[in-house]
Amino acid sequence: MTAWTASDIPGQSGRTALVTGANSGIGYVTARELARRGARVTLACRSEERGRAATERLLAEVPGAAAEFRRLDLGDLASVREFAASYEPERLDLLINNAGVMALPYRRTADGFETQFGVNHLGHFALTGLLLPRLLDTPGARVVSVSSFLHALANIDIGDLNSELHYRRWIAYGRSKSANLLFVHELARRLTATGSDVVAAAAHPGYASTNLHGVGPRMSGRRNAGRLIALATRAFAQSAEAGALPTLYAATAPGVRPDSFTGPALLGVRGAPARSWRTPWTVDDVAGDRLWAASEGLTGVTYEGLKP
Repeated sequence: MTAWTASDIPGQSGRTALVTGANSGIGYVTARELARRGARVTLACRSEERGRAATERLLAEVPGAAAEFRRLDLGDLASVREFAASYEPERLDLLINNAGVMALPYRRTADGFETQFGVNHLGHFALTGLLLPRLLDTPGARVVSVSSFLHALANIDIGDLNSELHYRRWIAYGRSKSANLLFVHELARRLTATGSDVVAAAAHPGYASTNLHGVGPRMSGRRNAGRLIALATRAFAQSAEAGALPTLYAATAPGVRPDSFTGPALLGVRGAPARSWRTPWTVDDVAGDRLWAASEGLTGVTYEGLKP
């Protein structure tokens, strides 16, 4: 079978896409390639300066593209609500929950959540719920959440979702990425029970060369760790273009199934998009329901119209 590439993306003319964290890395590549195929793309980014620069870069690389920047801070639920309330397109074909942070020192979001859980999971949970009516009204819509093969580091701890009892940056990251997969599992289950044709799927980039890896060491002043990560990334990581392919596949390839998990074919680290392994705890109905209830309580966002 021929490896799936960006050239296999079906035409996206007339479709709308929203990509969070689209100012760099796999988010930028995802937005650019969807725009190249004709989608109207919104680049939703926390930094206005970087978001506008990325949008200008995209328009230069893809002349005639329909792309716009909108500010969105997933670590601030007021920003998420403001974004959703002012999102203009009446339809939403593709919601790409891509933005994330990795292995940061202990910090809290504007709403008091541990930052990795708050940004990687709760911010996207709230955004998806607030935009759900548009997704449900758009035939063939998809929600793609970007997780990681490092979700295997840790299951969620429903009794300590904000890592207040004991914080280890990589364990907290693994928990947030497990939460991404468990969210997709529960969202897919509820969409199916409701009879909706919206597809909720997940993807991961493997080991891709992006600026995500170096943020944590810089914030904590761990220069040696930063140097080691930079060396490993140069030696082993695939490009952001390659890392974006699983997301683009999950978003656009025909026949993508609800609750599927797509990643690089070669040991989940690099290569063409393929079905990816995931831990058993990310397909647990009881855990999914408990995380969903906790997420509704923490964010104040409920998914109207979906059966539990």
